[in-house]
Amino acid sequence: MNTAHFNSLSLDELCILHQQVAASLIQRILARKARLEERLHKIGLADEATRFDRKRRPYPPVRPKYRNPKNPAETWSGRGRLPRWLRPQLRGGRKLDDFLIDQASLQKRQTN
Repeated sequence: MNTAHFNSLSLDELCILHQQVAASLIQRILARKARLEERLHKIGLADEATRFDRKRRPYPPVRPKYRNPKNPAETWSGRGRLPRWLRPQLRGGRKLDDFLIDQASLQKRQTN
């Protein structure tokens, strides 16, 4: 088919043609996938190729590094997104070091 033929089709006809092409592509892709999986099975690699449920290695727990002074139960390890309680504080001009959990103990040591 050439482009002049597509230009002569109505919108409904183009939609039907699109659905037919998509269905044909899906059938061909699934048939090719089945053939490839069969070949993998014959050579003994089927188990390795289809195993995507590997478990992640266990990571050690991360201790909290920062604490909300208004609510000490809210802590953050410093990894991932900034917590909601920390964003406005940083926008207000405070520094991240002001919220360190060890900061209070450091200040006590310096005054003594």
